[in-house]
Amino acid sequence: MTVPFLTPLTPDQQRSLGLPDPWPLATADRVRFGELDRLAHVNNAVYMGWLETIRIRYFQDWDISQYRPDDPKIVIRQAQIDYLAEIVMDEVYVTTARCTRFRNTSFTIAHEIWAGGTLRTTMSCVIVLLTPDGSARFALPEGLRTRFREVDGAVPEA
Repeated sequence: MTVPFLTPLTPDQQRSLGLPDPWPLATADRVRFGELDRLAHVNNAVYMGWLETIRIRYFQDWDISQYRPDDPKIVIRQAQIDYLAEIVMDEVYVTTARCTRFRNTSFTIAHEIWAGGTLRTTMSCVIVLLTPDGSARFALPEGLRTRFREVDGAVPEA
């Protein structure tokens, strides 16, 4: 199979790359030399960039923000990353994103990075939306809440 890099993967493509269950958004890429550290595996800071890339794509595709002046400001309130296994030169990896739970003005995004059919990294981010001028919290639109529930399988919290 030819892997389409930096393009949303279909459920079948995700399964063929070793993900046991498809995600609402997943993209693939290949490790580049410049992403390695002295130990010849991907530098921990690089994972953060990979996950930011899929998160920005998620925000755009789910119409949370197109990064226009009148769009809500996006703030990462909390992030936790777990490095489970290394990734090395030329490995094809898949990054994923989905909302797992949401409140009135915030939501949690789960991320995973897979390579060779093995889960290598997980990350959880609590995202808060603010008004475009940053002066107050911004309520999640009902259409977004519906998409979180119906597409991502997210759970509303009180």
